[in-house]
Order: sequence, then structure tokens, then C-alpha cells
Amino acid sequence: MNQPWLNSYPEGVPAEIDMGEYSSILDIFAQSCQKFGKQTAYMNFGKELNYHDLDRLTHDFAAWLQSKGLVKGDRIALMMPNILQYPVALFGAMRAGLVIVNTNPMYTARELKHQLTDSGARAIVVVENFAHVLEKVVGETPVEQVITTRIGDLLGFPKGTIINFMLKHVKKAVPDFSIPGATRFNQALQEGSRMALTPVELGLDDLAFLQYTGGTTGVAKGAMLTHRNLVANMQQSKAWMIPAGVGNDSEIVITALPLYHIFALTANCLVFMAMGGVNVLITNPRDIPGFIKELKTVPFTFIPGVNTLFNSMLADPGFAELDFSTLKGALGGGMAVQRAVAEKWREVTGTPLVEAYGLTETSPAACINPMDLEGFNGCIGLPISSTECGIMNDAGDLLPQGERGELVIRGPQVMKGYWQRPEETAKVITDDGWLRTGDVALMTEDGFFKIVDRKKDMILVSGFNVFPNEIEDVVALHPKVLEVAVIGVPDPKSNEAVKVFVVKSDPSLTEDELLAHCKEQLTGYKRPRHIEFRDELPKSNVGKILRRELRDEELKKLEGG
Repeated sequence: MNQPWLNSYPEGVPAEIDMGEYSSILDIFAQSCQKFGKQTAYMNFGKELNYHDLDRLTHDFAAWLQSKGLVKGDRIALMMPNILQYPVALFGAMRAGLVIVNTNPMYTARELKHQLTDSGARAIVVVENFAHVLEKVVGETPVEQVITTRIGDLLGFPKGTIINFMLKHVKKAVPDFSIPGATRFNQALQEGSRMALTPVELGLDDLAFLQYTGGTTGVAKGAMLTHRNLVANMQQSKAWMIPAGVGNDSEIVITALPLYHIFALTANCLVFMAMGGVNVLITNPRDIPGFIKELKTVPFTFIPGVNTLFNSMLADPGFAELDFSTLKGALGGGMAVQRAVAEKWREVTGTPLVEAYGLTETSPAACINPMDLEGFNGCIGLPISSTECGIMNDAGDLLPQGERGELVIRGPQVMKGYWQRPEETAKVITDDGWLRTGDVALMTEDGFFKIVDRKKDMILVSGFNVFPNEIEDVVALHPKVLEVAVIGVPDPKSNEAVKVFVVKSDPSLTEDELLAHCKEQLTGYKRPRHIEFRDELPKSNVGKILRRELRDEELKKLEGG
């Protein structure tokens, strides 16, 4: 197909990547451990693990797992926030040949049971803060081996001891639990250090992750991500970043988004491991003052995040006081980056906030804007190397540039399919390999792609399509608005009407003031008919605002619930 985006590629970015360079994620991992040795790989609460430490500890964990009868292809769940145990467990399990099932620590017992049962996980590593949830359902799942750990277990004495004591006895953040037969993570490492590891051969077609997604549209499904998918995305990311000067072994990336989410898993944990860089793991980024305090301690060079995270950082007075002299840029994904946030980020930091686009099903990166973008362009960027994007209508025909339709993606990073769900896979992957994203988009004349909205989020007002992203962008430009979400609500005259939910940055903001702002910026049918001020908006585990929950609340009101 015609690929006009190639003409807009930054200098030095190749049209294709070399998929023959590595045989698996483990191949990249082994090379990094050998090449970067004593350089820091991961850091948390000031404690550093270098690549030699990572090689040794992952060997020990892998050997222990094998001693328990776990074999290539078995699934292991990881249920923990951003702590040093995560990369050790991740690469250790991979060295044993296991498939990783990333699990949100905030899951309810019902959600956890579904994921463990659906994936067939035989083992789980869980932070003790959340073990009481596992206790409720573990007997109803295939899990045979439970490995528990505490936040500070790899931090050493006295820091780790103090953190564990504070969480358990002062903050009461570790509820009591009882899981007979569970093994402590440190104990597993100690036992594994005395054991031999049987090397496991992994190829590009082997499964690496079951990454669960789609819970907002029904039961959560496991996206089957192979080593090929992740190796491709690592290669694609590096190919895009290195010409822009991001990609040497002195990079320090801030990892505030959870590693169990596909964005941080690839963009932080894997990509910067391959570069020989440092991942600074932030365990609780919701504590913005504490987060900013940690940023003062390291000369960070790059930070991926979501729009709400960047917005929260900018709203804290301490953020502007940070030293940004080493910062090369920031990457925004997971949700649309708003113009107001991107422009303020550049004003405060002097560096661009580059918007990217991806899905769990694409490992995740599919489109990225040039790293040296002069200003915010409202686009998700250009298809990255070895990636095709198109705009498709409901009949499956590709549409010309400028027309709106469903964004479709084809490339080596596209998942194998949904775990044990061939019918669901067939709904989203066409016979010729296009992944249907469910996002309404268009392609510009120079090959950039622009998201108009999610199909299901589109609001129909008197026969006109209204896209929440556009309204949110306009409302967010008001200086007294901190956060905004837009949904459609039933209306007897116009089918649907626009409702805006706003978190104020200035308590003096009034409804009339906001309506006047919208009147200046929006045509009549796009203007909000309803405005509701709130102290906070519902968000996902990575900080993405959940319009679905707001719609559900409105529906309950209508039903008298």
C-alpha cells in the first residue's frame, strides 16, 4: 500500500527494522547483562540493581521455579507495583521459559480469580499488601505456587526494614492473610542460588505475555504477545528514539506508570533495558509531592506518562523548581494528550511532550510523533518502522487520506490473538492481518494520523457527530480547569446532549464562566448542555479518565438507582 508517512519520517529513522537481529527478549536481556555489567539497571527508593545483579538474581529465581516443576509455556502471574522484585521476577520467570501474566494489584477477588483461571496460571508472585485478596480465591484457581514479597524486601538494611515496618505497623497497609505453603521471595532467591538452571530455548514465535485487556467492553481477554511482538516493538522504539539523541546507556528514565501495564512494560522496562539505561521505579506516583521529591534526586533524561500524570505534575508548585537540564523529552500515551498540557509542559520544562499511540494488542507502540516536534499538532504521529496504518470503513475498504473511519494497524508488533478466544480474535484481526482498533481517525496529507474518538464514545446530537476529545480539549484550555471528561447523556429533543465533568484548579470557576468559554470556541450543537463540578474523576490504574464509569453513573440516575 501507499505509505505517505515515510516522507515525513525524521532523518535517520529507517522504514523497516531488522527482525533477524535477536531471537527473543531473553537474547536482548542476556546481551545487556553482559555488555552493561556494573551499570545500574533498576533503581527504587535509592537502592540500585546493576545488570550483573539482575543476571544473578534472575538466575536464582529461574532455577527455583524450575525446581518446583514449572516448565516452558507455563503461566506465572505477577501482582505487584513498581518495585525491584518486578524485573527480577519478570526476567527470572522468562529464563525459566514461563509466560508472564501481568496482574493489577488493585484487582478485586472476582477480577483476580477470572484472570488466574482464564490464563491457567500455575504460580503467582504477590506483594503482601494484596495477598489477602489472593487468599480469598487461590483455592479456586490453578495456582500451585504462591510467592509473597514485601515492598522493601530487596532494598536492604536499614531502608527496607524501615519501609516494611512502616507499611505493616504504622500505615496498616498490609492486611492479615494466610496462604499455607506460600514461599517468601527472598527465600526462593536463596534456595535458587544453590541450584543449577537448565537453559530454555525461546524463539520469536513463543508466547512471552498474556496481557489482559478489554475489561471495559466485557470480560477481560488475554492478548497473546509473542517474543516477536515485543522484540519488534523494542526495535521500533529504539529506531525512532536513537536518531533524536535518546538511546544510549546513560539514559535515566522515570518509571511512574505501573510496569504491569503494557505502556510502561515496553516503553520503560524493556526498551531502556535494551539500551543499558536506568529505570527509576516510582512505587506510588499518586503521591505527587513525594514523586517530585524523588525526581530531585536523579538527573532524569526521559519520562513516559499519561496526560493526567503530566497535568498533576504541572499543577504542583514544586515541579517547576526541578532541574530540567538533562531532560530530553517526554512521551505521552495511554490517552489523548491535551493541547493545554503539552504547551504548559514545554513552557515549564523546555522540552516537548511527544504524543504516541498504541494498544495492548500492538505491544503497544504503533504511531509516534517526531521527537523534535516544534509544537503540539493534535496528532498521534506517524506509523513507526515496519508498521502500516490505514483508515477503514465498516465494509472493510481502505479510505483515502482525509476521510474518517476506523484506524487499522498491521505490523510485527500486532498480537497473535486473544488467549483461547478465536471468535473474539476474528472480530478484531482481518484475514489480511489488519487489527481493528475501534478508534475513529483520519490520515492527513503528510501521513500523520489523528484520532477523532472512540467509536463507542461518539455523541449523536440532532444527527451531528460530536467527539468528546474535541470538547475536552477546549474545556481544558480554560485556566481554571484542572481535569475534564465529556460524555453524552439522553436528551428528548436532540437524542443526546453533551455533559461535561470538571475538576477545578481555581475554586472561583463558575458554570456561567465555563459556558461562555465554550460558546467562544464551539459551534452550538457541540456546546455542553450540562456541567457538573467534581473533586475528582474516575481513573484507571494508569490514570486514564474513565468515561465509561461516568456513563454508568448517569444511567443509574435515569433508572432511579
